[in-house]
Formats: sequence, structure tokens, C-alpha cells
Amino acid sequence: MLLIKNGHILDPLSGASYVGNIYVEGDRIIKVEEGTPSIECDKVIDASNLTVVPGLIDVHSHFRDPGYTYKEDIYTGALSAAAGGYTTVVLMCNTNPTVDNVETLKYVIDRGLETEINVLSCGSVTYGLKGKELTDFDALYEAGAVGFTDDGIPLMDADLLRKAMEKAAKMKLPISLHEEDKNLIDNNGINRGKASEYYNCGGSPREAEITLVARDVEIAKETGAILDVQHISTKEVADLLRKVKAEGYTNIHGEGTPHHFSLTEDDVIKKGTLAKVNPPIRTEEDRQAVIEAIRDGVIDIIATDHAPHSEEEKNKSMLNAPSGMIGLETALALSITKLVKESGVDIMTVIKALTINPANMYGFKEVGAIKEGYKADICIFDENEEWVVDKFASRSKNSPFIGEKLTGKVKYTICSGNIVYKG
Repeated sequence: MLLIKNGHILDPLSGASYVGNIYVEGDRIIKVEEGTPSIECDKVIDASNLTVVPGLIDVHSHFRDPGYTYKEDIYTGALSAAAGGYTTVVLMCNTNPTVDNVETLKYVIDRGLETEINVLSCGSVTYGLKGKELTDFDALYEAGAVGFTDDGIPLMDADLLRKAMEKAAKMKLPISLHEEDKNLIDNNGINRGKASEYYNCGGSPREAEITLVARDVEIAKETGAILDVQHISTKEVADLLRKVKAEGYTNIHGEGTPHHFSLTEDDVIKKGTLAKVNPPIRTEEDRQAVIEAIRDGVIDIIATDHAPHSEEEKNKSMLNAPSGMIGLETALALSITKLVKESGVDIMTVIKALTINPANMYGFKEVGAIKEGYKADICIFDENEEWVVDKFASRSKNSPFIGEKLTGKVKYTICSGNIVYKG
């Protein structure tokens, strides 16, 4: 039996916060108590002065496998996740071949089972991410898909999207959407404004996100589909979701990424291609709007959009380099640093957005909480330890946060009762 003793336990399911002990046997939490330990155990983690929360859950990761394993593969991606405190990740479908068929999905799932964390996958909404023909949702679900997405590619055909949402609603599975109207964009990954002027290009206007989200929220209202609005970058979309949540639409969710609540387009000018992402990093007003939406629970999920690229790819010019940055190993620290320490967001709100909220959106059972009978997926971190970002378990190193001092250090990641990372 494993004892985690004297830790500051935060349970996002009950909202409880206390100093106590967790007993783990096999892959389950068998007892949780306040005060001094009441049972002697052969294995002990002393969590004094540390914070103990459920294992983090990321609903938006790219492990690049199959097809682009020079950037990342399922094994290195899982190591990166564990180093960041994550015990569950949901993978996107823009691999080669695309996860639009049972064979490719099973490849991903089977390799995920060989790792030490829970690696899950969506199936794609359309074949080849081409936005033309819906995949076989039923077959993909039967093979293990936990949701559907064409992430990276916006779905421009509203009628096709409505059919997809109707199908997903019946299955009670989330549909996650990359919201950028490509018809309005000249150069993606660069905000239209100060950044596009600096790089002498047209860039990506905020309207590209705003118009598509407005359309898709209405379709989700009509169909009742579980909608995940991915990586929100604009004040207007945060305000729109606030209105939708106030109207009582609990089926509509929003993601905030660490890079969108940590950086502005000034950082894109400073960091170059390492800070190039889709949708682009925008203004300080937008950054603050994302933070406020997380504070209010309007943006209810913190997702990494972990997107590895090789050094060679990122060394291209700003207009030619691919968009995306790695994020699994810095997400918790950025959340503590930028949200809790600098902006005063309640830490329980942050932990909910990293654990129980994504679990609930996907309908994952017995995870996302510190509770007897739940899976022993646990993250232990030092909320006050400062560290400098310098190395990664990920195969890729494309992070604009290299050299930055952050607060909040993962000390242990435990998945299914096993210690899978020790910092």
C-alpha cells in the first residue's frame, strides 16, 4: 500500500481543501483522511508543504504519431505528459494517416496502452480532415474514440457540421472545433495588428475566430451537442461564451491555453516562430479577457494544444514556419504563475479546469477527483518552487518559455497507483 501523507489536498469534485493523507492500493484510492496518518504503509511519499491534486487531464494534445514521429511519438508524448503532471491526454487526429478509420485509431490506442499514462484519442469528423464527408462515427466509437474533431482545420460547411453535431449529440460525445474562418486569413499564426505590421503581412484577424464561434455556438444550441470551443484567443469570444453560459447552455465549453493567457503579440515579435500558434496570440486586452473568463468559469477547461515541431521547421522564416508549441511540461507552472500568483485566480478554479471539468465534459468516470474508490491518478506539486524552463521530456523543444522563471514544480505524477514521474 502507498501512503501520500501530510499533503495539502485539493479535491475539485467536492471543493474541499485540507491537509491530509491518501492511501493507494493497486490502481485505486482506498482511503482519504485529514490529520495524522492512521495506517502504516510500506511505501510512503511525504507531501509536507506540497499540494496534492488529481492527475491533470489534457483534452487537446498532438503526439504526431503516426506519420510525424521525428517531432514526437506516443511514447515521448506520454513522458512529456507525465513530467507535466498529466495522467490522461486526449489526442487530436491530424496525423498521417488521419485518425479517420478504425485501423489508425487502434494503432494509436494500442501504443497508448504501452505507456504509463492514459492515452486516449478522438476520431476525425471528416475523412482526411477535408471537410467534405463525415467519418463513420459509430465505428470509430466502437473502436475506442472518445470524441470527434478536425482540429487544425476549421469546418467551413455549416450543413455538414450540423449533421456532425446531431450525430455527436445522440452519442453524447464531445465535438471539438478549431474556430478560424480561413477565408478571412492572409497569414495564419500572426495576429492582424501590431504583429502583422511588424512581419509585414496580412495576418489573422480576430473576426476569423469570432464569426465561426458565433455560428457554431448557435448550431450547438439547436442540436444539443457537447461543443468544445478550442483555444480561445479573443475578448469577443470570451464575452460570447459568458452570455451563452448565462443562458444555461451547459453543453457548451471553452478552452483556454497557457500561451493565450501568458503571452501577447509583443512576445510574438520578441520570440518569433516559437510563439507562432493558431489561433494567434493577440493583445493584452485579449489575454486579460481569457484570464477573467477562466476566473469566472466561462472558460472551464485549460488545455495545452501541445504541438511539437522540429528545430529545423521552427528555424524557417515567420511566414513559412509551422504554427504550434509544446505545452504539457509548462502548463501547470504557467497556470500557477500567470493565473494564481499574478492574477489572483483561485487555485481551486484552476485545478478544476485542469482536472474535473475536462473529465466531466468527456464523461470520464472515477477520475478528476481525490475520492475513495476513484482511480489513483494523482499529481503532487510545489506551488511555490521557482524553476527555469530549460529541458523537456518531449522530443521537440519548440517553446517560447525556454529561459523563463516560473513558479510551481511537479514533484510526483502517479497514474493507476504507479509513480510515473518524480521531479
